[in-house]
Formats: sequence, C-alpha cells, structure tokens
Amino acid sequence: MSEIINKVAASGLITIDLEDIFPEGERVVIDIKDQLWQGLALKEKDFREWIKTNDWSTFQNKYVAIICSADAIVPNWAYMLIASKLSGVSKRFIFGSAEMLETIIFSELIAAINAEDYLDKRIIIKGCSDKPVPTSAYVDLVNKLQPVAKNIMFGEPCSTVPVFKK
Repeated sequence: MSEIINKVAASGLITIDLEDIFPEGERVVIDIKDQLWQGLALKEKDFREWIKTNDWSTFQNKYVAIICSADAIVPNWAYMLIASKLSGVSKRFIFGSAEMLETIIFSELIAAINAEDYLDKRIIIKGCSDKPVPTSAYVDLVNKLQPVAKNIMFGEPCSTVPVFKK
C-alpha cells in the first residue's frame, strides 16, 4: 500500500484565516439620541450630568462605537466627552457605526502584519468564516500582501479563486 501524501501541505501554500486574528471582546454602541432635548439638540448641562453619573465601567474591555442615530444638532465636544470617559476603560472606541468599528479594528490588525513574512509566498486567504469579518479586511489584506506575495488566492486549498499572480 502506498503512503498517502497531503499535496496541499506539500505545495508550499500559506493559508491566512482572518477569523484567526478576530479579536475577542464584546462590541457595543453608545447612541446619544436618548440624551437629546426633545430629540433635537443637546443641552450641555444635562449632557454633562449624564457624563458625570453614567457608569463607564460597564464598557470595561469592550469595543465601543459612538453614534447619534437621530437627525440632531450634536456638537463635537459631546463625542469628545464620551471619548474622555472611555479612554483607559474600553479596548477600543471610535466615532461611527458598529460596522465601521469592525472595519477599523481589522484595518489596525492587518497594518500590524509584517508583509515581509510573505515575501515570494503563495497565499490563500480563507473565505469562509463563522465570525463577522468585514469585506474591507480582505481588501486591506490584498493591499498589504500584493507587493510581496508571489500569488494570492481566495477560498479553500481545494477550491481557490485566483486574485493576483506576480
């Protein structure tokens, strides 16, 4: 009987699964619409009281998106006050939607990848994920690796779509 050879393992292909770098941690949204006066504008005195009395420890080690979903007049300093309370408490916070939060988280993770580790390598970027990896992460990864990679494919080792070939 002949030995079974794993051709994928012997091919020199490197599989990158963005799910592997997906940072654990709860994602939450702070929507300041409930702090608006008559749903239209922010009253500084009332808002500062909310800032002062809110339990900011509930955001400990969480990823936070700060938004105002109402069509209202909200000065920039309001978001800055929230940011000052989240600083040193949350893992990461941004002004923007939950989707933007994921985009920024992954953008920062991909920026930290050492592209030289993939010099002249054949790369497969795994496509299926059980976690919500944003499409922008795949685009950012191609942008990061294309200058150094020999080729980039998308999918699974048994069925890939060519993306780039040097």
